Amino acid sequence: QVQLVESGGGLVQPGGSLRLSCVVSTRISNIYRINWYRQAPSKQRELVALITDSDHTNYSNDVKGRFTISRDVTTNKAYLQMNSLKPEDTAVYYCNAQFASGTVYWGQGTQVTVSS
Repeated sequence: QVQLVESGGGLVQPGGSLRLSCVVSTRISNIYRINWYRQAPSKQRELVALITDSDHTNYSNDVKGRFTISRDVTTNKAYLQMNSLKPEDTAVYYCNAQFASGTVYWGQGTQVTVSS
C-alpha cells in the first residue's frame, strides 16, 4: 500500500503563490506518473498537471504558464508550484500516483482558497 500526503494549501489573495507538496511512502522513481488533480465545489475532479518517470510534464490549459509540477527522487516528494493564482483555482488539490501496472493511489487532498 502506497500512501500520499499533501500539504501546503491555504488561503491566498488573487495573484499570490502557493507550493503544494506530496510526500510519497515509496521510491518516487518507481512511479510511472504523478498527477495533481483538483476538485472545486459542485464540479468534477479534473487533472491539472502530470509528470512522468522520465520527467515529461503536461498541464491543463487553465493552469499552463502559471503552475509548475516537479518531483524530487531523493526525498520522494512531488510539488506543484502555483503562481498568479485566481479565484477560480479554489479547490481541493489531490496528489495521485499511477504505476505502470495501472494501480493508482490517492492522497487525502489539501484545500486551496484564493480570495481577497
